[in-house]
Amino acid sequence: MVLLHVLFEHAAGYALFAVKEVEEIGMLLPQVEQSVLNIGKFNNMVSLAAFFPFKSAQAALENMNAVSEGVVHADLKLFLETNLPISTKKKAALGVSDAKIGAALQEEFNLSIQTGGVVAEISRGIRLHFHSLVKGLTGLAASKAQLGLGHSYSRAKVKFNVNRADNMIIQSIALLDQLDKDINTFSMRVREWYGYHFPELIKIVSDNSMYCRLARLIGNRKELTEESLEGLEEVVMDAAKARTILDASRSSMGMDISPIDLINIERFSDRVVSLAGYRLELQEYLRSKMSQVAPNLAALIGEVVGARLISHAGSLTNLAKYPASTVQILGAEKALFRYWGTPSLLGKPVATVMAGLGWSRAGALKTRGNTPKYGLIFHSTFIGRAGAKNKGRISRYLANKCTIASRIDCFSELPTSVFGDKLREQVEERLSFYETGAMPRKNVDVMKEAVQEATDVAAEIKRKLDKKEKKRRKREKLQQQANGDTNGDAEVCMDAGDTPVVKKKKKKQAEEAVQAEEAPVAEETPGKKKKKRKSEVEEVQVEEAPVTDNGAEDTPAKKKKKRKNDATEAAEEAAEAPVSEKRKKKKKGD
Repeated sequence: MVLLHVLFEHAAGYALFAVKEVEEIGMLLPQVEQSVLNIGKFNNMVSLAAFFPFKSAQAALENMNAVSEGVVHADLKLFLETNLPISTKKKAALGVSDAKIGAALQEEFNLSIQTGGVVAEISRGIRLHFHSLVKGLTGLAASKAQLGLGHSYSRAKVKFNVNRADNMIIQSIALLDQLDKDINTFSMRVREWYGYHFPELIKIVSDNSMYCRLARLIGNRKELTEESLEGLEEVVMDAAKARTILDASRSSMGMDISPIDLINIERFSDRVVSLAGYRLELQEYLRSKMSQVAPNLAALIGEVVGARLISHAGSLTNLAKYPASTVQILGAEKALFRYWGTPSLLGKPVATVMAGLGWSRAGALKTRGNTPKYGLIFHSTFIGRAGAKNKGRISRYLANKCTIASRIDCFSELPTSVFGDKLREQVEERLSFYETGAMPRKNVDVMKEAVQEATDVAAEIKRKLDKKEKKRRKREKLQQQANGDTNGDAEVCMDAGDTPVVKKKKKKQAEEAVQAEEAPVAEETPGKKKKKRKSEVEEVQVEEAPVTDNGAEDTPAKKKKKRKNDATEAAEEAAEAPVSEKRKKKKKGD
């Protein structure tokens, strides 16, 4: 008899269910499907053997990531080792819903793993009645756990998407193509609209952006004078063409136009010019992005064509996986399907079908034409420069080099354009070989040179990064020191602000002491007072001398304080002197 347990992964934790009467259930599969909806019948089929709740949302996310990748997490391993009964008498079998994690568990525990059939229906029932089968778990808590884990899992997948850098390129090239169409349409509208007033300008100026700028500048053609010639020369960059426009405006056959119509034409022309300016900025952004993500592909075939290849493939990783034969005709699906017929795998991506999967040969050679020799790579300059008989050869060679460049860009750590430059040189040599017969260099020699240059460039980039890091650390250290100095200055200022209060208190104490001791001091003779004052002045001078030698460390306020302290000490000595004399006289009298 087989002892079957079913492992169920929930947002709240891992659960292990024991299935009763496995053989009978296996025989009655339709009955199993019907009893899944009834919780009473389903409880007679399965029972909860063990439940392991996740400690936190982070632990739940880590476990779900491991399960989705087919990796046995440490928590799952401990849970199964503890609760899965492995007996020698009965054969133990474990049912899982995902075959990927099932293969990993079979390798880890050497168990019999079941994935389909009855296990799938039982898993469906457990998913439906999970909150009723686990004690202490409510339906609201289970739904909250599922919602929180779903958000965390999706957020982590989006955050760690390997194609997130490619997405910017895909969106940029799509917007660039759309802008080209829109600018062309709007420019034709300006030509038609302004052509009623100045029809001769269409034949003189063929560029759409330049025509819109001229329409905005000229406005009413009757107002053009010799003074407007400089402005026309700045736009058309040609003095003869500017003179031609001026002469044509004087003898134009166009109709007169009202001011309100002219204002609308000028505003629309301004919009078209601003769109053309934004297109240039977007192209510069795409160029910088390609130099970061796919520098070798951009150096080989150009930024725009390389971006179109990445966009058509879906990502740089997908493009790196394609063979050269697929890259060669990428973008020519319609022509290829006219030749081969309709692919049978309708749900598959076009590029996957083109790679050789699932052709329907019923419509093969339907048109009896030639297969397409190139797709998107036709827009590169190499195929246009090749002769008619060599276009297929150079497209095949160029697709091969594009595949190499995309793989280097996808799997290299430091983005450098060294390999792209070398591959471009090889394509140039192959072109000259087709035209003149000059033998190109061997691929091995070129790649050796490229590897050597790439290592040098990588070392230089690493050195620059280390230098920037040292500068950043030094700057942070200086900022910390500056912050410390400012804090010290602030403390000194606070101390300086607190000192006047202390001085006032000391002044009051000194005054009180002087007032209390004025009576005994008054009894002394003037001669004695003068002598004492002279001695006090001498002591103050002696004390002031080291202060001046120390570099004027003490402030004048401190000097005054010392003098006052000396004055109080002298007053105390003067008060003690007559008391001692009276005691001596009493002793003598006794």
